Amino acid sequence: MSRSYKPWSPGQGFLLPLSPKDWLPEGHLVYFLLDVVDELDLSEIYDHYEKRRQGRAAYSPRMMTALLLYGYCVGVPSSRKIEHRTYEDLAFRVLTNDQHPDHSRINAFRKENLGALSRLFVQVLLLCQEAGLVRLGHVALDGSKFKANASKRKAMSYDRMVKEEERLQKLVEELLEKARLVDEAEDARFGAGNQDELPEDLRRAESRLEVIRNAKAALETQARQRKEEAEGVTPSSPEPSGEDDEDSPPPPAPELPSHKVQITKEGKPKPKSQRNFTDPESKIMKSSADGWVQAYNCQIVVDDEAQVIVAQAVTDQPPDCQHLRPLLDQVGENLGELPDKLSADSGYCSEANIHYAEDQLVTPYIATGRQRVDQRPTVTRGRPPSGLSQREKMARRLATKAGAAVYARRKAIVEPVFGQIKEARGLRRFLLRGLEKVRGEFGLIALTHNLLKLFRHRSPGPAWA
Repeated sequence: MSRSYKPWSPGQGFLLPLSPKDWLPEGHLVYFLLDVVDELDLSEIYDHYEKRRQGRAAYSPRMMTALLLYGYCVGVPSSRKIEHRTYEDLAFRVLTNDQHPDHSRINAFRKENLGALSRLFVQVLLLCQEAGLVRLGHVALDGSKFKANASKRKAMSYDRMVKEEERLQKLVEELLEKARLVDEAEDARFGAGNQDELPEDLRRAESRLEVIRNAKAALETQARQRKEEAEGVTPSSPEPSGEDDEDSPPPPAPELPSHKVQITKEGKPKPKSQRNFTDPESKIMKSSADGWVQAYNCQIVVDDEAQVIVAQAVTDQPPDCQHLRPLLDQVGENLGELPDKLSADSGYCSEANIHYAEDQLVTPYIATGRQRVDQRPTVTRGRPPSGLSQREKMARRLATKAGAAVYARRKAIVEPVFGQIKEARGLRRFLLRGLEKVRGEFGLIALTHNLLKLFRHRSPGPAWA
């Protein structure tokens, strides 16, 4: 051969020990995460392990935290896939220092510390604020439906549950009668006491009947509780005395809306009320991309400076309107101050939302209705006439040149964030089930989004992932 080639000997051992950090390029995401995890307060996670001194030695909580964060950053949230990557992916091997936690231990670490891990969101958000990535001049609010770890084919309406319960009850009775006749014939032929176990088709019918009855009973319990709440007499508030009472408790903070089953006048679930057998807390929702899906409604508030998520939440309520107030309050809780301007689409428009934002000295820019893409708004000038409602004032604000320019920024602030999460990282479906666990998992998704923003800010040049 006339051409020379670089030597390649896959079976040759290394003559000198190498540092694991020599295997990855400088400025890799793994090194950034190792540094950030050292800055985070993980005392809540460590306290959890300090209380459990028995058993074999645990993996380092810092290593396990960094491992999970890196997995979510690169779109690998599955514990089984993470375990495989610790063998096959160089970046994962460097991060774990060539340790290979079993997928069951990775999953257990996430489940046991899900609340503490999701609460790291605020710590990471404050790091972004210190780095100048959060200005709170203009924030945008939006929601997106994320698929639940359940199929909509495993959901059933209350009306169908009633019909299916009647059908299965008749089927079980018929199968029992058939089994009785078979038993009598076998007793006559072989003697008593030689019956086999229940037939397979009877066991399947009985187990399905039990599942449907439990789901039906759960819907009826929720309906009864809602009827009792509606009929209950709330304690009347004291008459105002005209003087400020310093000892009076502050008004309660608004809570995230939660699903309530629709009921009839008699206090029973409406026929179309549904319940999913796999994840009962998820609901069938309309997604702009996938149509009707079994999902949760994920809400985020994003800052204009660098698309950092400053507030996030997950609910089982499909409508967006009820989420503006609690999400705006969460921004204040997380950062100690509120934004100057807030933009949102027409799904959040209500007199109460506009009034509340203005009471908090936040200027809202909320669309009052849907607008066609090819339809250009009419620019309004001059002083607004008196007697306008909040919605009419808002429509006039958005019709001004300045207002239209502010609202036009909304789609460039918040909508790309969902694209970065769902498309770039492939995080479209939750792994966990149940509203509380899903909230914890979405907290991980949101904080790793912010970590990636901080990484690209701190590491100019090639963004090695």
